[in-house]
Amino acid sequence: MRHLESFAKRFSRLARSLWASEPTLQLTLFSIPKGPDKMATFAEVPWIAKHIELYRTDPEKAHMWDSAEAGGEGMLPTLLITTTGRKSGEPRSIPLIYKAIDGNYVIIASKGGMPNHPIWFLNLEANPACELMVGAKPVSARARIAEGDERERLWAELQEIYPPYAAYKVSAGDRVIPVVVLEPVE
Repeated sequence: MRHLESFAKRFSRLARSLWASEPTLQLTLFSIPKGPDKMATFAEVPWIAKHIELYRTDPEKAHMWDSAEAGGEGMLPTLLITTTGRKSGEPRSIPLIYKAIDGNYVIIASKGGMPNHPIWFLNLEANPACELMVGAKPVSARARIAEGDERERLWAELQEIYPPYAAYKVSAGDRVIPVVVLEPVE
């Protein structure tokens, strides 16, 4: 565990340094230019857009995602969440790593360890109703934020399937990365 914490601290320092000094790195990894003052959304990042399209055309294939495209290792379970844009009122979809726990779907609002929350999370704060595709299974759900001991337990379970969450926790700085429980509704 100590080795992991040391790695996370080194990764965090490197990420912050690169993030601050290399604006083109931000564009390359997380978005594409939309004009002089606007950035694309995460859903427009090529590898994310490709995953969304695969989820819409072949959800069974999209369910288990090869994280090597984003610098990870191995196959990870993903769901496609559709939230309602808090400003636009339009549906917004994004694929996320998840784990099914106690009949719910648990996701992490990590945004790769960035210092601010992802837009999909802000949308859920404004309106917790959402639609999921878990493989080919459509699910209506309501989101809630895990707190206290539950949050710690769920964080540990998701970190087991995706170890980079440890580094994200460090690189997020003062931001407490939310753990979101998606509870199916009928």
